[in-house]
Amino acid sequence: MVDISQIADRILEGNRRALAQAITLVESTRPDHRDQADALLEKLLPHTGNARRIGISGVPGVGKSTFIESFGMHVIDQGHKLAVLAVDPSSRVSGGSILGDKTRMESLSRRQEAFIRPSPAGKSLGGVARRSREAMLVCEAAGFDVIFVETVGVGQSETAVSEMTDMFLLLLLPSGGDELQGIKKGIVELADMVLVNKADGDLLRTAKRSKADYRSALHMLRPVTADWQVPVETVSALKQEGLDIAWGHISNFFSLMHENGTLDDRREAQAAAWLWTELSDGLIDRLRLHPKLKVKLEEAEAEVRHKQQSPVAASRRLISAFLDLS
Repeated sequence: MVDISQIADRILEGNRRALAQAITLVESTRPDHRDQADALLEKLLPHTGNARRIGISGVPGVGKSTFIESFGMHVIDQGHKLAVLAVDPSSRVSGGSILGDKTRMESLSRRQEAFIRPSPAGKSLGGVARRSREAMLVCEAAGFDVIFVETVGVGQSETAVSEMTDMFLLLLLPSGGDELQGIKKGIVELADMVLVNKADGDLLRTAKRSKADYRSALHMLRPVTADWQVPVETVSALKQEGLDIAWGHISNFFSLMHENGTLDDRREAQAAAWLWTELSDGLIDRLRLHPKLKVKLEEAEAEVRHKQQSPVAASRRLISAFLDLS
């Protein structure tokens, strides 16, 4: 039996083993573990909310892991403690992380001021693990004052990170013309800062041109944060160039958020979004696991596959059956 009070106390003391144990607990799908995780979060909640929560996403091949390692080292050198919640693609066979970000951030993982936790994305949409929110709170309670949440990549369903973080940082490759047009507008609209990575060597000139193009494009979009003009900068994670400028923008962003009350509003929105996500996921889990619905679910799926009824009609009947049994 897990001693929740003891784990909570050790987390508040900054014990890394207890921190890892707690995140494993909150990521577990076992019903008894979920109850224990809920009790643990209740104890830790008063000690959370003091970190800068930064979501990081980017197009495939942009070098997110290299950037996070270089940028993370820079943040630590500024006197901060950094937790990185790196969400990896999941194996369809085992369900575990395929890439394992700790192996891709070797230098950062050796720093005492850093904590890196790779988690499988599983079946959850949004490019983040289902329990990323809880993991973030546990890290805050352990004293980490900067949290990076790295998503799997950029896609239509991978904007959920913006609903659980204070600032959304978008990494892009040096490009232009048709490639610039191909960047999904929805993702760019969510960005609080855009960084063109790999601005070195033969790509330096292209990166500078991309920076100018993205700045022009962003002037036509309404910033997601009031009173904030989204900065666009070039960085080279490989050569560790431009990182100080990027961190300066982040510091200015959070100063502004504190001054105009936007941070409080955003945290409230994060909590509300979390509530609705949990309601949705929880109801689906209960429906899937209901013993009296197992046969009905299998029959409905077979009928939908063979075009014997529409998915809309099948879902409505299943929901009605679930409500009658509840």
